[in-house]
Amino acid sequence: MTRVLVVDGLRLLRHALVVALGAEADIEVVAEAASADEVAHAAVRARPDVAVVDAALLGRHAAAAIARLRRAMPRCRLLLLAGADCPAVVRAALRGGVGGLLGRDVPLAVLIGSIRRVAAGGRVLDPDIMAGALLAESSPLTRRESEVLDLAAQGHAPGGIAVTLHLAPGTVRNHLAAITGKLKARSRADAIRIARDNGWL
Repeated sequence: MTRVLVVDGLRLLRHALVVALGAEADIEVVAEAASADEVAHAAVRARPDVAVVDAALLGRHAAAAIARLRRAMPRCRLLLLAGADCPAVVRAALRGGVGGLLGRDVPLAVLIGSIRRVAAGGRVLDPDIMAGALLAESSPLTRRESEVLDLAAQGHAPGGIAVTLHLAPGTVRNHLAAITGKLKARSRADAIRIARDNGWL
Protein backbone atom coordinates (compact mmCIF):
# COMPACT_ATOMS: atom_id res chain seq x y z
CA MET A 1 0.00 0.00 0.00
CA THR A 2 1.42 3.40 -1.02
CA ARG A 3 0.81 6.09 1.57
CA VAL A 4 0.26 9.53 0.02
CA LEU A 5 0.23 13.07 1.35
CA VAL A 6 -1.64 15.59 -0.86
CA VAL A 7 -0.59 19.25 -0.67
CA ASP A 8 -2.65 21.85 -2.53
CA GLY A 9 -3.78 25.31 -1.51
CA LEU A 10 -7.17 25.02 -3.20
CA ARG A 11 -9.52 23.05 -0.99
CA LEU A 12 -11.80 21.87 -3.80
CA LEU A 13 -8.95 20.56 -5.97
CA ARG A 14 -7.24 19.00 -2.98
CA HIS A 15 -10.44 17.22 -1.94
CA ALA A 16 -11.07 15.99 -5.50
CA LEU A 17 -7.55 14.56 -5.69
CA VAL A 18 -7.89 12.92 -2.28
CA VAL A 19 -11.13 11.23 -3.36
CA ALA A 20 -9.70 10.12 -6.72
CA LEU A 21 -6.54 8.66 -5.21
CA GLY A 22 -8.48 7.05 -2.38
CA ALA A 23 -10.44 5.04 -4.94
CA GLU A 24 -7.27 3.16 -5.92
CA ALA A 25 -6.86 -0.20 -4.19
CA ASP A 26 -3.13 0.22 -3.62
CA ILE A 27 -3.07 3.91 -2.62
CA GLU A 28 -4.05 5.36 0.73
CA VAL A 29 -4.19 9.13 1.28
CA VAL A 30 -2.91 9.41 4.83
CA ALA A 31 -2.85 13.21 5.14
CA GLU A 32 -3.48 16.46 3.31
CA ALA A 33 -2.13 19.97 3.72
CA ALA A 34 -2.99 23.39 2.35
CA SER A 35 0.48 24.97 2.44
CA ALA A 36 4.16 24.09 2.33
CA ASP A 37 4.43 25.12 5.98
CA GLU A 38 2.01 22.36 7.00
CA VAL A 39 3.81 19.60 5.12
CA ALA A 40 6.47 18.75 7.68
CA HIS A 41 3.95 18.39 10.51
CA ALA A 42 1.64 16.27 8.38
CA ALA A 43 4.54 14.08 7.24
CA VAL A 44 5.81 13.44 10.76
CA ARG A 45 2.30 12.44 11.83
CA ALA A 46 1.31 10.35 8.81
CA ARG A 47 4.64 8.97 7.49
CA PRO A 48 3.74 9.07 3.78
CA ASP A 49 5.71 7.31 1.06
CA VAL A 50 4.98 10.02 -1.53
CA ALA A 51 3.99 13.68 -1.13
CA VAL A 52 2.12 15.15 -4.12
CA VAL A 53 2.80 18.89 -3.86
CA ASP A 54 1.52 21.84 -5.90
CA ALA A 55 4.83 23.51 -6.78
CA ALA A 56 3.22 26.96 -6.70
CA LEU A 57 3.03 26.64 -2.90
CA LEU A 58 6.82 26.57 -2.62
CA GLY A 59 7.02 30.29 -3.32
CA ARG A 60 9.90 32.39 -4.60
CA HIS A 61 12.56 30.42 -2.75
CA ALA A 62 11.67 27.00 -4.13
CA ALA A 63 15.14 25.50 -3.71
CA ALA A 64 15.19 26.27 0.02
CA ALA A 65 11.61 25.00 0.41
CA ILE A 66 12.45 21.72 -1.33
CA ALA A 67 15.54 21.28 0.84
CA ARG A 68 13.43 21.87 3.98
CA LEU A 69 10.83 19.33 2.86
CA ARG A 70 13.48 16.71 2.13
CA ARG A 71 15.10 17.24 5.53
CA ALA A 72 11.73 17.05 7.29
CA MET A 73 10.70 13.84 5.53
CA PRO A 74 13.82 12.01 4.31
CA ARG A 75 11.96 8.76 3.60
CA CYS A 76 9.19 10.44 1.62
CA ARG A 77 9.56 10.99 -2.13
CA LEU A 78 8.41 14.34 -3.57
CA LEU A 79 6.20 14.50 -6.65
CA LEU A 80 5.70 18.12 -7.72
CA LEU A 81 2.90 19.40 -9.93
CA ALA A 82 4.18 22.46 -11.77
CA GLY A 83 3.28 24.75 -14.63
CA ALA A 84 5.38 25.61 -17.64
CA ASP A 85 5.29 29.20 -16.39
CA CYS A 86 7.58 28.55 -13.42
CA PRO A 87 11.01 27.54 -14.79
CA ALA A 88 12.80 28.50 -11.56
CA VAL A 89 10.75 25.99 -9.57
CA VAL A 90 11.44 23.31 -12.16
CA ARG A 91 15.20 23.95 -12.04
CA ALA A 92 15.12 23.96 -8.23
CA ALA A 93 13.21 20.66 -8.26
CA LEU A 94 15.78 19.04 -10.51
CA ARG A 95 18.68 20.26 -8.39
CA GLY A 96 16.82 19.15 -5.26
CA GLY A 97 16.47 15.59 -6.54
CA VAL A 98 12.69 15.29 -6.38
CA GLY A 99 11.18 11.98 -7.37
CA GLY A 100 8.79 13.40 -9.92
CA LEU A 101 7.81 16.53 -11.78
CA LEU A 102 4.56 16.67 -13.71
CA GLY A 103 2.40 19.33 -15.32
CA ARG A 104 -0.64 20.43 -13.33
CA ASP A 105 -2.93 19.37 -16.17
CA VAL A 106 -1.81 15.75 -16.54
CA PRO A 107 -4.58 13.14 -16.78
CA LEU A 108 -5.44 11.44 -13.50
CA ALA A 109 -4.25 8.06 -14.82
CA VAL A 110 -0.80 9.53 -15.53
CA LEU A 111 -0.61 11.01 -12.03
CA ILE A 112 -1.61 7.72 -10.42
CA GLY A 113 0.94 5.78 -12.48
CA SER A 114 3.58 8.34 -11.57
CA ILE A 115 2.83 8.03 -7.85
CA ARG A 116 3.34 4.28 -8.10
CA ARG A 117 6.59 4.68 -10.02
CA VAL A 118 7.99 7.31 -7.63
CA ALA A 119 6.99 5.19 -4.61
CA ALA A 120 8.92 2.28 -6.13
CA GLY A 121 12.06 4.43 -6.34
CA GLY A 122 11.74 5.59 -9.94
CA ARG A 123 11.75 9.11 -11.29
CA VAL A 124 9.10 10.77 -13.46
CA LEU A 125 9.83 13.95 -15.43
CA ASP A 126 7.28 15.63 -17.71
CA PRO A 127 9.07 16.41 -21.01
CA ASP A 128 6.99 19.53 -21.71
CA ILE A 129 7.71 21.01 -18.28
CA MET A 130 11.39 20.13 -18.68
CA ALA A 131 11.60 21.73 -22.11
CA GLY A 132 10.00 24.93 -20.82
CA ALA A 133 12.55 25.18 -18.03
CA LEU A 134 15.53 24.42 -20.25
CA LEU A 135 14.46 26.88 -22.95
CA ALA A 136 13.70 29.69 -20.52
CA GLU A 137 16.03 32.64 -20.91
CA SER A 138 18.70 33.21 -18.31
CA SER A 139 18.48 36.39 -16.28
CA PRO A 140 20.00 39.51 -17.86
CA LEU A 141 20.51 40.99 -14.40
CA THR A 142 23.80 41.09 -12.55
CA ARG A 143 24.03 39.55 -9.08
CA ARG A 144 23.84 43.00 -7.47
CA GLU A 145 20.83 43.99 -9.60
CA SER A 146 19.10 40.78 -8.58
CA GLU A 147 19.74 41.57 -4.91
CA VAL A 148 18.35 45.09 -5.35
CA LEU A 149 15.25 43.85 -7.17
CA ASP A 150 14.68 41.09 -4.61
CA LEU A 151 14.65 43.64 -1.80
CA ALA A 152 12.36 45.92 -3.83
CA ALA A 153 10.03 42.95 -4.33
CA GLN A 154 9.94 42.50 -0.55
CA GLY A 155 8.65 46.06 -0.23
CA HIS A 156 11.85 47.90 0.66
CA ALA A 157 12.18 51.50 -0.51
CA PRO A 158 15.40 52.59 -2.23
CA GLY A 159 16.71 54.08 1.03
CA GLY A 160 16.16 50.83 2.87
CA ILE A 161 17.80 48.84 0.08
CA ALA A 162 20.81 51.17 0.26
CA VAL A 163 21.19 50.57 4.00
CA THR A 164 20.75 46.80 3.69
CA LEU A 165 23.27 46.43 0.87
CA HIS A 166 25.64 49.15 2.13
CA LEU A 167 25.22 51.21 -1.04
CA ALA A 168 24.68 54.88 -1.69
CA PRO A 169 21.01 55.78 -2.37
CA GLY A 170 21.98 57.09 -5.81
CA THR A 171 23.61 53.77 -6.66
CA VAL A 172 20.39 51.94 -5.75
CA ARG A 173 18.37 54.30 -7.94
CA ASN A 174 20.80 53.67 -10.79
CA HIS A 175 20.46 49.91 -10.34
CA LEU A 176 16.66 50.17 -10.35
CA ALA A 177 16.75 52.25 -13.54
CA ALA A 178 19.11 49.73 -15.18
CA ILE A 179 16.86 46.83 -14.12
CA THR A 180 13.77 48.48 -15.58
CA GLY A 181 15.63 49.10 -18.84
CA LYS A 182 17.10 45.59 -19.12
CA LEU A 183 13.73 43.95 -18.50
CA LYS A 184 11.92 46.42 -20.80
CA ALA A 185 9.55 47.06 -17.91
CA ARG A 186 7.11 49.96 -17.61
CA SER A 187 7.73 50.39 -13.88
CA ARG A 188 9.48 48.85 -10.89
CA ALA A 189 6.38 46.73 -10.17
CA ASP A 190 6.37 45.54 -13.79
CA ALA A 191 10.08 44.65 -13.50
CA ILE A 192 9.33 42.57 -10.39
CA ARG A 193 6.50 40.80 -12.22
CA ILE A 194 8.69 40.05 -15.27
CA ALA A 195 11.51 38.73 -13.08
CA ARG A 196 9.17 36.50 -11.09
CA ASP A 197 7.41 35.18 -14.19
CA ASN A 198 10.78 34.16 -15.63
CA GLY A 199 12.07 32.64 -12.42
CA TRP A 200 14.79 35.25 -11.93
CA LEU A 201 13.64 36.15 -8.40
